[in-house]
Amino acid sequence: MNKRDYYEVLGVNRNATEAEIKKAYRKLAMQYHPDRNPGDKEAEEKFKEAAEAYEVLSDPEKRRRYDQYGHSGLRGGFEGGFTDFDLSDALRTFMQGFGGFSDLFGMGSRERGPQGGSDLQVRLKLSLEEIARGVTKKLRLKKLVTCPACGGSGAEPGYQATRCPVCHGSGEVRQVSNSIFGQFVNVSTCPNCHGEGQVISHPCRTCRGEGRIRKEVVTQVGIPAGVATGNYLTLRGEGNVGPRGGRPGDLIVVIEEEEHPEFERHGDDVLYNLVIGYTQAVLGDEVEVPTLDGRVKLKIPSGTPAGKIFRLKGKGIPHLNRQGVGDQLVRINIFTPAKVSREEQKLLEQLSNFERNHLEEYTKAKGRKGKRGVFHSWS
Repeated sequence: MNKRDYYEVLGVNRNATEAEIKKAYRKLAMQYHPDRNPGDKEAEEKFKEAAEAYEVLSDPEKRRRYDQYGHSGLRGGFEGGFTDFDLSDALRTFMQGFGGFSDLFGMGSRERGPQGGSDLQVRLKLSLEEIARGVTKKLRLKKLVTCPACGGSGAEPGYQATRCPVCHGSGEVRQVSNSIFGQFVNVSTCPNCHGEGQVISHPCRTCRGEGRIRKEVVTQVGIPAGVATGNYLTLRGEGNVGPRGGRPGDLIVVIEEEEHPEFERHGDDVLYNLVIGYTQAVLGDEVEVPTLDGRVKLKIPSGTPAGKIFRLKGKGIPHLNRQGVGDQLVRINIFTPAKVSREEQKLLEQLSNFERNHLEEYTKAKGRKGKRGVFHSWS
């Protein structure tokens, strides 16, 4: 089963702090905990999913691997994530992370402040040559940036934000309720200031109180050699800035490899189909073949069959994040003319008799007289 993105599961940005990740998990765990949803299988699955995401994102090393490689990077004990992450694992994560109900249901402190900005995602097409050598690209983006008029505060110049009268600057409101389980404190975001703890009485006329405006910007990104379609790079803080001084999100650059007119990519090796004539294959020759960094000479030995593959060491794609370079494979194809002149036809008929004699000698030597011979394709 395909797993959802862990950041999506918790509803946080990729640049979320540890406190924000814990806060998001706290909210989901409180909502879907089995004790609050007895017999509800859907709630149980969401509880396990949230605990799995928190288990990875709350661990700096696991989070680093996940940010770089996604679920496939979590192979140090679990393939593609947690393959057997069951309810007992989820409850253990819950107990280790919060120590029980007292911290989970509102007794701990909560972070307040401006909301963080959203992530941006762009797809970047690269040629095989660019992938082979690495490249720096300039990306033209339309994104939300800090308002130059108010400096991101959201308040009209000359005015300041004031403390929220509803939550008194805490950014949250609490409601106490009694049940058969005892007293519960439900902590939620203040609806008046949306968790910021401050309100603006005179909004900035340029950004209308948002503290940010939309603008076209140019961002430069360095692409290492060896990337492939589906790889992505995360540029921290290059996404949309948050409202009223909120931290910016990330820019996620997803790689797309363009189809090459001459080469096929197979991992870090590249394949080139070389077409030669029949006489070149029989007599041998020296030819030039293209590579990703220029043309090189290749010796064709006499008697080379169609389908033969030659290997050019180190002429492929550099390995990503490790030393070494792939190879270029040159596959031989023998040209067969569609039409020939009368004179050429006579020469080919003579050659056919020559071939037939050699084929008979070959089958006799192999002890297979009268059986079907072995032919090398001409195309």
